[in-house]
Amino acid sequence: MTPAEHSPLIRKLSAFVALSEVELAVLARLHRRRRTFVAGRDIVHQGQSEQTAYILSTGWVCSYKIQADGTRQIVDFQVPGDFLGLRSVLLRTSDHSFEPVVDIEAAEVLTKDLLDAFAETPRLATAILWAASRDEAMVVEHLVGIGRRDADARMAHFLLELGSRLLLVGLGSKAGFECPLTQYHLADALGLSAVHVNRVLRQLRETGLVTFREGHVTFHDLDRLVDLAEFDPAYLDHSGPLLN
Repeated sequence: MTPAEHSPLIRKLSAFVALSEVELAVLARLHRRRRTFVAGRDIVHQGQSEQTAYILSTGWVCSYKIQADGTRQIVDFQVPGDFLGLRSVLLRTSDHSFEPVVDIEAAEVLTKDLLDAFAETPRLATAILWAASRDEAMVVEHLVGIGRRDADARMAHFLLELGSRLLLVGLGSKAGFECPLTQYHLADALGLSAVHVNRVLRQLRETGLVTFREGHVTFHDLDRLVDLAEFDPAYLDHSGPLLN
C-alpha cells in the first residue's frame, strides 16, 4: 500500500472534498484488511448477497454481466482508487460481477466499517456518494457511446475517459497511460467485435491520433482526438473540491 497521503482513493476523493486529518484517518482504517486476488477469478459475482465491498489499491478490474446466451457485456473498468461492489453493500445483492484483469491488491470493507465511517465523518460519506455519482455518470456516457457514437468516436471517448481517470489518481499523464486491456476487453466494453476493435485502433494510429500497443496508450494529438470524440470531461467533475 502506498502512503496514505498518496493513495489513489485519497487523490480521487480530494477532487470533491478537501479531506481533514480525521477523514484521512478514517480512510486509513478502511484500508486495514488488505487482500490480493489473481487475474481472471471473480471477487464479487452477480447475485452475491454477502455484504462486502473493496477499495482497489493496485491493478485493474472489469465489472460485467453475463447474458443468457453466454455473451459478456463489460459495464466498466475499475482502476486504483475505485470501489468494487459498493452496491452489493447498499442494495444487499450485487447486480453484476467483478473480475481482476491482472493480479490486484484491494482493501476489504465490511458493511459495519462503511456505516461507522459514514456516521463518524459525514463529509467523507458525501465524498463517497460523489464518487458513486461520478461512476453513474460514466455509465450514462458509455450507454450514449454504444447507442449513438460511431466506432472511432466511441473508442476515442473511452480512451480519453480512462486517461482522465488515471491522471486524477496519479497513474497517467496527458501523454498517455499504461493499460493492460486486451482487444477482447475493449470489444466487450464497447459493443464491437475484436476484429472491429483492431481495425479502429489501426485507423486511429494511422491518422496520428493515438496508439495502443504493448500495454501502453500514447496520445499523439490530444486536441484532434477530443474533437473526434466530442469529449467534454465535465461529467467526470475533476475541476477541484466543492467542499473545503
